[in-house]
Amino acid sequence: MEAPAGEFNFTRLERVVFGPGKITTLGRELERRGLERAIVVTGNSLGRSKLLDKVTGTLASRCVAVFKGARQHVPLSTVQALIEEIKRARADCLVSFGGGSPIDTAKVAAAAVLTGRDPLASARHIDFTNAAAVTDSKADLVEIAVPTTLSAGEYTPAGGVTNEATLVKGGVVDPRLQPRTVINDPTLTVETPDWLWVATGMRALDHAVEAIYSIRHQLLTDTLATRAIALLFEHLPASIKTTGDAAISHRGYCQMAAWLSIFGGMNTRFGVSHALGHQIGPKWNVAHGVTSCITLPHVMRFMAEIAPERFGPIAEGLGVTFTPEEARRSALECADRVAAFIAQFDVPHNLREAGVPRAELGQIVAPVFEEIDRAKVVDRAVSREEIVSLLERAYA
Repeated sequence: MEAPAGEFNFTRLERVVFGPGKITTLGRELERRGLERAIVVTGNSLGRSKLLDKVTGTLASRCVAVFKGARQHVPLSTVQALIEEIKRARADCLVSFGGGSPIDTAKVAAAAVLTGRDPLASARHIDFTNAAAVTDSKADLVEIAVPTTLSAGEYTPAGGVTNEATLVKGGVVDPRLQPRTVINDPTLTVETPDWLWVATGMRALDHAVEAIYSIRHQLLTDTLATRAIALLFEHLPASIKTTGDAAISHRGYCQMAAWLSIFGGMNTRFGVSHALGHQIGPKWNVAHGVTSCITLPHVMRFMAEIAPERFGPIAEGLGVTFTPEEARRSALECADRVAAFIAQFDVPHNLREAGVPRAELGQIVAPVFEEIDRAKVVDRAVSREEIVSLLERAYA
């Protein structure tokens, strides 16, 4: 037995405020930081919602603009529009309100403002080694995130953006892009459609599972991810089946699960399921949470053949008996348990149901292969043929 050894790099996240009604702390967050000119970044649906009033109301005169142009998969044009709004309003901070789309739109726009670089030119691929890079500490554009889904992008200094000409998604990573404060108020999630809430919950599950079987896993990340899995299995179904205070409570626990699922992700990085989702999503306009619903069980079976010994914490979270002597069998049982869990929800369960043309599957093999090869989270090289096989299984 060897003593634990390694390192854990923290992001610039400073505070997570959680609980019903905690949106009222947003104004004080800006006040204590000396921030005066906030742009609220959100999408069209929340832009029409009365929930937006709770965000702008607590900001009062500190809200100088509301940008409602965030869209799924973060098309480049939406980032460019936000950049212009930041300059026009002379904003000193961004308040992202919604799911991963407004959160990433704010990050990518902030990256362009801070670096002076074209947002697409600098977003060729997500390289998590830059998450701990040394940057200009004087240049800053603070983001405060108020999430309404479980995608958990608010806990990373990485943001994705889609090239609208090629439909290939890239990303930017910069320590300064990490939201400094996250406000998890479950009362602000009540208008999130059930399918989106569930699908992003599966995204959180995907984070947790892939963090555990990553070659870079460690005890701290395993512990957090195991708890995230257990919380999602306990509270995600109840969060859409109950009403009133009970639903708010279950949603609060789901938000905690999302946080735990990704807190160590910049250290472990994520695997094949994420790489597939990053390209399936923008190519065929499939929500990233939905891609996790489709790809995760297949990738778990794939990893059960490569690293079954690392499935112990996954099994613990799922309540599956893990036998080291029969690690492969236990790992496959974990994959089956996850597939059965997903099957209970009204979400697409394969690429065909998601509207993906089978004849076009080969078009994303190259960028998926490049991301997996670059991330190096799998014990051995993953071939293009294996990627094609996973896509075929996910289609049926």
